[in-house]
Amino acid sequence: MENGISLYPGLDNTLAENLQLLETAAACGIRRVFTSLHIPETDTDVLKKELATILQAAREHDMEIISDISPRTLDMLDMPEFSLEAFQKLGITTLRLDYGYEAGQIAELSHNTLGIRLQLNASTITEEILTDLQAAGTDFSHIDALHNFYPRRGTGLSESALCKKNTMLKQAGIKVGAFVPSHGKQRGPLFEGLSTLEAHRLWQTDRAARHMAALGMDSVFLSDSLPLPSELQALGKLRADEVAVEAVFLTEDEGQRELLRHTFTAREDEARDAIRAQESRGLLKGTVVEPENNKERRRGAITIDNKDYLRYMGELQIIKKSQPPDTRVNVVGRVSECELFMLKYITPGRKFSFVWG
Repeated sequence: MENGISLYPGLDNTLAENLQLLETAAACGIRRVFTSLHIPETDTDVLKKELATILQAAREHDMEIISDISPRTLDMLDMPEFSLEAFQKLGITTLRLDYGYEAGQIAELSHNTLGIRLQLNASTITEEILTDLQAAGTDFSHIDALHNFYPRRGTGLSESALCKKNTMLKQAGIKVGAFVPSHGKQRGPLFEGLSTLEAHRLWQTDRAARHMAALGMDSVFLSDSLPLPSELQALGKLRADEVAVEAVFLTEDEGQRELLRHTFTAREDEARDAIRAQESRGLLKGTVVEPENNKERRRGAITIDNKDYLRYMGELQIIKKSQPPDTRVNVVGRVSECELFMLKYITPGRKFSFVWG
């Protein structure tokens, strides 16, 4: 996935904090940086003093620099007129056109020869806007989209609204990203988390990011000012179009634990009562699974068939509908109660894995 962090020169962090954040993020494999150049609370004097240094550091880490702009940006940067060349000289590689730009302007900008990409506001896109962009001759190969974040409680998107916008954009061949909040240093002026989905505002960052991946996001950005190192590490490990669910081991057997650490694919012939992994039996490599943990298989139980199930030995399942104990089936783990909702995203043909707590 093309994941990223957010930086806000002239707002919350010191220059040293922002430079350290870039360093840590790059070490975690994060290669995108979002910044906004039209936030009303920004100290424009500090912004103009620090921006070039921050952007230079991002370029040294080979990061894509996405700048959220509007007509107000020109005043903040003392630009006499809109100029792609001026943004290029700053080192900005993608412009997110928040508001104030017509379809004809966007279409013209999409054909620039400077290598600058464009980004649409995924949260406010409509069928009419897409139709106008297509009619204007926009080159969509140079465009992606990024949802808003919402500082005020109660104003974030619903999951259904987000998915509706995503479907619209992906049908046009446009990749889509979104934000999840951090629980390190949150951004002002409200300091209540910057989430795209309202449901994520108080969630653990790792869970929110994995939920976004389960929803099919192409990129996830940490929106707040100074994420925790653990949040950056989790974002660096996030995989596209994979459902990763938090779980706990219920077996001490290392052979079965090793099997459980793989990434699996849900079988296309979807069972009513369980999610079945199509690869698990083939991953045993001669290992014999001995019987253990003959327990009731409640919803969310993770099971492996033992040797008494004959040719089914090694079959891995996540239980969707509770079932009685079976001596041929080992209950080797369970999905955390707070993440049982994630099972609905493990649809036929979808990749899934476990985050072991």
